[in-house]
Amino acid sequence: MPSPAEDRPGLMIRDPFEFSDAVLIVPPPLVRALACFDGGHDEAGLREAIHEATGELRSGELGERLLEALDGAGFLENERFDEMRLASVREFESAAVREPCHAGSAYPDTGEELEAWMAENMGQPAGEAEAVAAIAAPHASPEGGWASYRAAYGALGGWARDKTFVILGTSHYGEPGLYGLTRKRFVTPWGAAQTELALVDELSRRAPASIRMEDYCHKIEHSIEFQIVFLQSLFGAGVRVAPILAGSFAEAMEAGRAPESDPAVAAFIDVLGDIRAREGSKLVFVLGVDMAHMGRRYGDDFAAEPNRGAMAEAGAGDRGRIDRLMAGDAQGFWAQVCEKQDELRWCGTAPFYTFLKSAPGVRGTLLEYQHWAIDPESVVTFGAMTFR
Repeated sequence: MPSPAEDRPGLMIRDPFEFSDAVLIVPPPLVRALACFDGGHDEAGLREAIHEATGELRSGELGERLLEALDGAGFLENERFDEMRLASVREFESAAVREPCHAGSAYPDTGEELEAWMAENMGQPAGEAEAVAAIAAPHASPEGGWASYRAAYGALGGWARDKTFVILGTSHYGEPGLYGLTRKRFVTPWGAAQTELALVDELSRRAPASIRMEDYCHKIEHSIEFQIVFLQSLFGAGVRVAPILAGSFAEAMEAGRAPESDPAVAAFIDVLGDIRAREGSKLVFVLGVDMAHMGRRYGDDFAAEPNRGAMAEAGAGDRGRIDRLMAGDAQGFWAQVCEKQDELRWCGTAPFYTFLKSAPGVRGTLLEYQHWAIDPESVVTFGAMTFR
């Protein structure tokens, strides 16, 4: 992404998978040279590209420094990167628990501070809300989505205290068409939530081709971690959860077919539907989902502003999809997503669709809808919903 440091312009590069913890800022004249790292150029081609971009006679020296920086950071697809990736995956697989990834950045990293932060922004829980089958909450940073978080979690009253929460979160980095599971307990500054191993094991046993067990994406993903924090704020550190990451359905959309035309997706939805039908009101689903992503941060050639210009049109598109969700119309929702190849870039599509297909007959209510300027030129939309 563009460098956030005013005194160091250029392109900032980091690894969202956290195989590498390095951050590089490539100066503007050298950005074009990154295209040479495609497996088809040699060092002579790199020197030539740098000379053309900069006019610098020391292009060979600059090329060597760029190569060394990228290689040392683990940003080249080579043996060093493979070693770093494998070490990170093995470290996560062998870990006893899933450690908090976003404590200290997206939310406070001590229990006392977290309690005060939550009380200040969420207020007191409703306590006696009417029972629901599911809620949909954002997974955007709470600083931008408090109104939606309040509305969604305000729907969980005292009736939900002894439930198991099946958390369907967006997998931003996972393999399309697969679901990521883990048996690990999620730890936050308040303590460890209890993962419902019986449900995780049943999904793994009955739909083995549909899942990736101990999916590394759980280590870095925020769409479930945030929901754990909010559930713990209501029901205590030991709340029971079944954490599921839903990979995108991009391949099905590009091919113009329904997600369940993929046998792996169909099998998972069938098993999840069986479990929901059998367990009934013992389960409450929590969908960790955002909606549209618009503006320069996401590749658009325009600056997006909340509720204005292009975002007014995007909001109308959001409302059309939300209408289909409220009607429990999975096919109609999917048809709108596929129209224009999901130009709104909804990242919550897979969790929403998976839930609707596994819970036929539900109907939804929209409680809150927001536009959040994630930066001065980009907007994310999200909301809060309940399903009965």
